Amino acid sequence: MNDKVKKLIRPEIQALSAYHVADASGLIKLDAMENPYGWPDDMVSDWLARLKSAELNRYPDPEAKALVKALRRNIGLSNNMELMLGNGSDELIQIVLMSVASHDRVVMAPSPTFVMYDMIARFTAMQYVGVPLKEDFSLDMDAMLSAIKQYQPAVIFLAWPNNPTGNLFDKSDVEAIIKASSGLVIVDEAYHAFCGDSFVPELAHYDNLLVMRTLSKTGLAGLRLGMLMGAPEWITEFNKVRLPYNINILSQASAGFALEHTEVLDAQAQSLREERETLSQQLQSINGVTVYPSKANFILFRTPDGKADNIHQVLKEKGVLIKNLNGSNPALKNCLRVTVGKPEENECFINALQEVLVPSGS
Repeated sequence: MNDKVKKLIRPEIQALSAYHVADASGLIKLDAMENPYGWPDDMVSDWLARLKSAELNRYPDPEAKALVKALRRNIGLSNNMELMLGNGSDELIQIVLMSVASHDRVVMAPSPTFVMYDMIARFTAMQYVGVPLKEDFSLDMDAMLSAIKQYQPAVIFLAWPNNPTGNLFDKSDVEAIIKASSGLVIVDEAYHAFCGDSFVPELAHYDNLLVMRTLSKTGLAGLRLGMLMGAPEWITEFNKVRLPYNINILSQASAGFALEHTEVLDAQAQSLREERETLSQQLQSINGVTVYPSKANFILFRTPDGKADNIHQVLKEKGVLIKNLNGSNPALKNCLRVTVGKPEENECFINALQEVLVPSGS
């Protein structure tokens, strides 16, 4: 390593590996929890017509006021709560942690969970504590409450449903964590469209609760649009850290247009929920596979011991890309994660998996 790089770059950054995104060229892409459905042709035409009026020579509205108003209406956010937009949820996580960052402060989350909580804590020179989940991936409340008491975390992240496990933590357990914490608790509802529950109505009941969502899982991953909701006192401070013009004019126009056609997004989410159940049943019928319950748009499953890496590679060779989680966390040994796709994509995946796991002639 260049001596100047080694001298100037913080050791904790040097120790990290960059977030890796697999090349999906030519493959059925079932690795990133994206909505596989596009928009109807007439909707695409109307969208493109809307974009013609976007003034690319001008800076966008720095507060995206029209879009925020539309999102508030769509979510049903009460008037005494505020909403801030980010360039995806990742930027919002970064804004929150930059705002509270101190080398002696702790960021906490269950483990395993969304990797960016840990990574961004390291970016901001904070300490990260992951509290292991139980064997069934439910919250270990004794361990969580003990860790909260010991570390007094500045921020606790709870992905709800959790990624990569897919389960929805018991709501009373989440509420107990909020009550036990003297710091912020952020409930990350990235997969809200697929689970049928939310902590947004609870914002008024807890002064240390924030709720985060994204439009990525509902078909707008390419826009990179996340939202953070909570009491004005919190959002006012975080807005000081948010970079100006962080939501570009095309994203503002496109998301605003999409919110005028929520019936299309809702129908797609319903289709994916139905396909999730079908896919789960098909996976459960394969000998040697353990399937975990999911309230998201993906399914976590455990393969026979020592076979996950090979299965992942052979599936890729057969044209199907899913996520290999083996080795990422001890609790995820032999685990793979598949995004729920279109029926024909799911069928290709199941057929390929059966070819790998079910011996010929059996």
